[in-house]
Amino acid sequence: MNQVLTKMCKQLSICAVIAFGLAVPVHAQTPATEKIPVENFFKNLQIEKVQVSPDGKTIAMLAAGKNNRIVLSVMDTTTMTPRIIAGYEKTDVNDFHWVNAQRLIFSTWDNNAGQDEFRSGNGMFAVNVDGSQFRQLVGGSGASNARVLSYGHSFLSPVNTASSNDIYVTRRSGTRNNPTSSLFKLDTVTGQSEIVATPQNAVGFMIDKTGALRIANTNVDNLSGVDYKDEKTQQWRTLISYDRTKEDGFSPAFISPDGQLYVTAHKGQDTTSVYRYDLEKNKIDDTPVISTKGFDFTGNFIFNKKLNKLLGITYETDAAGVLWLDDKLKALQAKIDKALPNTINSLSIATDADTQLVVVFSRSDIHPGSYLIYNTKTEQFTAIGDRKPEINAKDMSYKDFVKVKARDGMEIPTYMTIPHNTTGKNLPMVVMVHGGPYVRGGHWNWNRETQFLASRGYIVIEPDFRGSEGYGKTLHKAGWRQWGLAMQDDVTDVTKWAIEKGYADPKRICIAGASYGGYAVLMGLIKEPELYRCGISWVGVTDINLLYDVSWSDTAGSTWARYGMPVLIGDQQKDAAQLKATSPVEQAQRLTKPLILAYGVEDVRVPLVHGERFKKAVPATTKVEWITYKGEGHGWRQLNNNVDFWNRVEKFLDENTAVK
Repeated sequence: MNQVLTKMCKQLSICAVIAFGLAVPVHAQTPATEKIPVENFFKNLQIEKVQVSPDGKTIAMLAAGKNNRIVLSVMDTTTMTPRIIAGYEKTDVNDFHWVNAQRLIFSTWDNNAGQDEFRSGNGMFAVNVDGSQFRQLVGGSGASNARVLSYGHSFLSPVNTASSNDIYVTRRSGTRNNPTSSLFKLDTVTGQSEIVATPQNAVGFMIDKTGALRIANTNVDNLSGVDYKDEKTQQWRTLISYDRTKEDGFSPAFISPDGQLYVTAHKGQDTTSVYRYDLEKNKIDDTPVISTKGFDFTGNFIFNKKLNKLLGITYETDAAGVLWLDDKLKALQAKIDKALPNTINSLSIATDADTQLVVVFSRSDIHPGSYLIYNTKTEQFTAIGDRKPEINAKDMSYKDFVKVKARDGMEIPTYMTIPHNTTGKNLPMVVMVHGGPYVRGGHWNWNRETQFLASRGYIVIEPDFRGSEGYGKTLHKAGWRQWGLAMQDDVTDVTKWAIEKGYADPKRICIAGASYGGYAVLMGLIKEPELYRCGISWVGVTDINLLYDVSWSDTAGSTWARYGMPVLIGDQQKDAAQLKATSPVEQAQRLTKPLILAYGVEDVRVPLVHGERFKKAVPATTKVEWITYKGEGHGWRQLNNNVDFWNRVEKFLDENTAVK
């Protein structure tokens, strides 16, 4: 072990060894006959973030300290000596951002707390890299101090000038029916703040690389807009205003160092791409800067203020990637990828300087991720550590991306994980349905639930059924008002595809999911009782009308409930018959297969009443394992509850998928 790692191991719970210049985790492979403990999959990450300072002279990171609490530490890149600058006995540092090369802001929360405790928050703080000039900027719930902003203010952006100690923060304002956001400039040294004038009905902001407010996203009822503040006249003008339920519109993506505005837009295509917006002609360029065929663009922009240059753009297709516009960085990426094959290797570089040290985040479908420092001069790697050192990639299972044709010919993007050291044929299978549902569910990454189930011998198949985002508007819009109908049919068709291809044993298939996924579990068991042996539903919707009617939920009465849900899910009046027919609680008497039904008592997204009503409506002859967790919300935050739940799931699956 080299001197850098020796120093880090004394302060932080992250240790690795160097072999052939690369990081090798300090853990032994689990014997083939020994199960990996459940808690290994669900423990908190040991390293959560590593980032280079703007001038490239310091590396900051979130890592587990000696008491296993996440602390903020910094390391001088000259001496490679790490030092903790923020750490607490009873809470964790959960995020940080560079204000400038000498100062950071960070926020805290308790990683071990339940949802009831988590809601209160702990606030936002600032500190220099040498530990000096510590100041609280935002208070926790109930805090009151003239120089401390009230709870609810959130970090937006640094001012982006090397000498400034200021940041921008936002606070949600307006009403529940029409929420807006206020913008403040905050001095992280004095705590003084000033409100920034913004257009009416603004809900989001974008700061340019000189530190000036340049873009405001607006929202009024069902209308979305983008306003631009002209650099010369300092006047606001509207670039676009559109009904987001009927028109495509565009979204601001990035303002380059030279002031160019880039947006994501369909521009007549099925998927979104990145385009330059011509601010003089008030139109989008005809040719995209980057287009990801078959996928909507999602990614970030990498720039260098010293060079006044956009260096590259990250993106995601079936896996994450990067398009380097800088030849030097393109060659560096190729060199690192060759040294670290079969992994996605993301580079963190200084934004204000050209330095020889680069932070590399290396991960894959079987590897939760490692952080390394690469020296471009010596061409050597130095390991920082693993995000989950208790996980060995050799014990994990590979994830593949396929497209499955549904009954109407629409292609359903699907990720499939086959247990390692198996033939991949005629195996028990869990169909994992994602929540949202109007999000992208599948990604080529290490997933704790997927890998846990695969480690127990189950194929895990994850369909991005119609309604899912990320694959173009045709797939997305095909899921509008299709809960329990075509969306459910896609899950069925992907399951049958896995049977037809010989992957899944048709007599040993269970369906699982949370939130909307939990809803799909119930509808799957009700509509396809011969296809699934059992179901695992947690925090699942059982009655679509309850999404509108539970007054204290976070959906009822919201803008989403007024304008989004009627279009995407169904209108309570116009679609009353459909909502009733596709609500599991109305069909509960048809349930015959064993079911796990689990809820968090503190859930405000899908309140406990969903489960209670469904449980009451299920026939007495149907086996339902009812689970509730006090202090938990829309999912499980606490390790003990995750371990308990997934141990129950393992036992439940064993009982219902055993060969008979």
